Amino acid sequence: MSQRVSYYEIASDGMEIMIDMEKYTKTAAIERKLRELIKIRVSQINGCAYCLNMHSADARKMGETEQRIYCVSAWKECEFYSEAEKIALELAEHVTLIPTKGVPDELYQRVREHYDEKQYVDLVLIINQINSWNRISIAMGNRATEK
Repeated sequence: MSQRVSYYEIASDGMEIMIDMEKYTKTAAIERKLRELIKIRVSQINGCAYCLNMHSADARKMGETEQRIYCVSAWKECEFYSEAEKIALELAEHVTLIPTKGVPDELYQRVREHYDEKQYVDLVLIINQINSWNRISIAMGNRATEK
């Protein structure tokens, strides 16, 4: 299936807002590789092959290892993610699955052991941004292609 509509042209004002938010998230004081791992994990949960393909490639370009990219779906059982990375990935899962998981106070407190208030807000914005991109991409019929 090809892309359903030229959404960047049809809703350019709305897409510009998405791009502006993307620019903001890139300025967040969250390590670049972690931002990509979050995007990969959220895209796995949402089943967005287009975003998975893009962010796996981006992570590789940043020097992320194949091992860490491949194992991000099983981060809990891995010793090669830091505690701060693990808590960010846990938060990503909870925010992505908010109807069933929520974000309990206990999780918030554990996140705050590693991240200050601004970083917490930035993590939530990064997570929401990739969730939005996943939903746009899937709804518009974007597909992963081999390069």
